[in-house]
Amino acid sequence: MVEFENEFTWGNAVSQNTVDKFHDLFEKAIKQVKSNFGKKYPMIINGKKIFSDDCFKVRSPADTNLVLAEFPNCTEENVLDAANSAKAAFYKWSVIPYQDRVKIFCNCADAMSKQKFYLAASMTFENGKNRIEAMNDVDEAIDFLRFYSYQLEKNEGFCKKTPHPNPREKTMTVLKPYGVWGIIAPFNFPSAIAIGMTTGALITGNTAVLKPASATPLSSYFFVENLFEHVPAGTINFVTGSGSVVGKSLVENPNIEGIAFTGSRDVGVAGAKKFTEKNPKPFIAEMGGKNPVIVTKNADLEKAAEGVMRAAFGYGGQKCSACSRVYVQKEILNEFTEKILEKTKSLKIGKPWLQDSFLGPVINKEAVDKFERSVEMAKKDGKIIFGGNILKNSDYDSGFFVEPTIVTNLPKNHKLITEELFLPFLCIDTYDDFDDAIDLANNTEYGLTAGIFSEDKQQIDEFFKKIQAGTVYANRASSATTAALVQAQPFVGWKASGTTGKGAGGENYLQQFLRAQTQTLCD
Repeated sequence: MVEFENEFTWGNAVSQNTVDKFHDLFEKAIKQVKSNFGKKYPMIINGKKIFSDDCFKVRSPADTNLVLAEFPNCTEENVLDAANSAKAAFYKWSVIPYQDRVKIFCNCADAMSKQKFYLAASMTFENGKNRIEAMNDVDEAIDFLRFYSYQLEKNEGFCKKTPHPNPREKTMTVLKPYGVWGIIAPFNFPSAIAIGMTTGALITGNTAVLKPASATPLSSYFFVENLFEHVPAGTINFVTGSGSVVGKSLVENPNIEGIAFTGSRDVGVAGAKKFTEKNPKPFIAEMGGKNPVIVTKNADLEKAAEGVMRAAFGYGGQKCSACSRVYVQKEILNEFTEKILEKTKSLKIGKPWLQDSFLGPVINKEAVDKFERSVEMAKKDGKIIFGGNILKNSDYDSGFFVEPTIVTNLPKNHKLITEELFLPFLCIDTYDDFDDAIDLANNTEYGLTAGIFSEDKQQIDEFFKKIQAGTVYANRASSATTAALVQAQPFVGWKASGTTGKGAGGENYLQQFLRAQTQTLCD
């Protein structure tokens, strides 16, 4: 068994002083990606690529004139075929020894690692992540493939002998797969989350039907294309199209034994209710956040401003872990505000595939419209101290670009402070006492990530004891609430942010795709 190591491409480039080489390889990959624009891609069902005349176009949110790909508008019948194929393949795949499944997924990880610059470059066009964010997304997918392989080996396929006082009774517990899983993936991590959830289902012996977000099907298609010929036909199926057709059909299909979902709370709650209305079945969901950061008078304010800025505006706030509200002790409000304004003003907004761009577009016109509505609310009920504009000059005309926006003076329970926006939108509020800050941070239906900046160890200890969130950080300048790393920082949501309390990229994740069987053999 090989010990797990993170791929960590950008981090290694920085530490090894090979940043120039990183960008050279990225430039070459961009040229390759551009040469494949406009291609038509298939659905994959029962081990076969199936093309369709009824397709939707995938356009870049940074330049809607760029047609990146065409994918099938799958029908209810296509989803039914995919689920039936997965059900038919289940026994054949589930009885394959776990060691052989591990080899398949490790080989898939190696193949992705060799392609990672191409995959990351493609993502910059597909969902608008900058170079570093896109590479981190691909790296995380590779990490999931390897880490879950490592966990399956480390736990010997989750088979364990159990003691019995009667020596004539030999007992053991075995964790076994459920059957067919539906995987419903989001646009914001089209490689990492889609591949992580699908790998969790498949490597444990289940079969799967993967539905990517309609805005970003390319990233997960590359994964399925790498994998499907190395597993029994029907083990992995890939269907594209609208959530109202494909997603709904998965949730309502009686052959689907489990769902892994990442997306909004409203869609997740409705899906879980529908999926389990007749029988209890596993529904693994991560459903967003409204993530707070506390900045105390004991904080290193340079570190705090950097960490909050990166957490709030990295990938335009389109992360369920993004910081969207920061609580600053009154004594230091002016100094903190000056520092975060200075950092935000210096951000480079531009085409995400360009080397110097930090902030690219939001994902679509609906996000721009939501930004516009949020700005109007902020103007009416608070004060915008930076941003608030849709960018419309010649550099941005064909894309969905908005300014990072900072708002103050909102009422404590204002909609902008309580509802997830998925935008580059940061609300600053103040507090007097540390206990007040904890209460304000916890005053949300969500519980995904949270952060604190303080040099007072007692405050940090109290924060870790009292904060109601699953993934929490102290004094993290690289990002106050985002960028969890596989194995080191399992990504888990509490309250309305998740359904299971088990973190992706952690040692308890795979067991969710399995159910226990107790076996007894008597002499």
